[in-house]
Amino acid sequence: MAVTSIRLLPSSLTSFVQHRSPYSWRSLRPSSISFPLSPIHSTTISSNGIVGDVDDQSQVIFIGTGTSEGIPRVSCLTNPSNQCPVCLKAANPSDKNRRLNTSILVRHSNSKGTHNILIDAGKFFYHSALRWFPEFGIRTIDAVIITHSHADAIGGLDDLRDWTNNVQPSIPIYVAKRDFEVMKKTHYYLVDTSVVQPGAAVSALQFNSISEEPFFVHGLKFTPLPVWHGKGYRSLGFRFGNICYISDVSDIPEETYPLLEGCELLIMDALRPDRSSATHFGLPRALEEVRKIQPKRTLFTGMMHLMDHEEVNGYLTKLMESEGLDAQLSYDGLSVAVRL
Repeated sequence: MAVTSIRLLPSSLTSFVQHRSPYSWRSLRPSSISFPLSPIHSTTISSNGIVGDVDDQSQVIFIGTGTSEGIPRVSCLTNPSNQCPVCLKAANPSDKNRRLNTSILVRHSNSKGTHNILIDAGKFFYHSALRWFPEFGIRTIDAVIITHSHADAIGGLDDLRDWTNNVQPSIPIYVAKRDFEVMKKTHYYLVDTSVVQPGAAVSALQFNSISEEPFFVHGLKFTPLPVWHGKGYRSLGFRFGNICYISDVSDIPEETYPLLEGCELLIMDALRPDRSSATHFGLPRALEEVRKIQPKRTLFTGMMHLMDHEEVNGYLTKLMESEGLDAQLSYDGLSVAVRL
């Protein structure tokens, strides 16, 4: 198990049970694709193509699906000469173009209970949790896994104090050593709590170092998917079961592709509709990767304000009709029920 303790609080480190339970994703035939109309909804995807509600399965909940700056942009809403149509739509809290920092929560249910495993807690995490945690009945955060050390992935670590002060004694954080070195500067008072004034309450976090080898969190195996997030900057996606999550990527190294084989649900970065940037896939490149990886189903995430939800999904629907490519944009509050 490629997890080592970087720093432990007085409470003991969560123990990990390595077991070989079967993983499965109940896939939907391309001709039967369906998503819920309401963002507060859960669908199960079964082998016979039936979509229905479930209460007792694991879930992937999209806590945020936007860029670091979020959507709507304040600069768009305050610009009288060039009003942005997507940001104007996103000003409505229920619109699917309203997107905060990219993050998912894996709600893993097994014989030992249900654990809430968060991937990334960005600078808008509080606002995302305020919106979605009550709606989905999410009380505890049983672990946080970090993809990289940019603000839209770690900026919300300070907000975890609400949980460690009022809900649970501590939260384990799983992070690569290179990103932990960044946290030692950006969140020094969470790493070394001896600098905190007596009586002050900060997030009680247990930092655990991960490498690029598989590790277990509450019995669920996570396989890191190393990718480039700009030239020379390493970020991690993660595979759990047959679900592959790659939130921040500009290029996929050849050695990562074998780890994506047999992927049934791919969740992947798609920043803008026309081209890639130096640090993110644009939709054309993302679609090239989908054709190469060949997952059964793809949900794009990390979209900026040039990506209109309805318009882009209309385009993707045509790709379904022309080449059977099953891909759609995700949105904040989307929940997909899965078998892990």
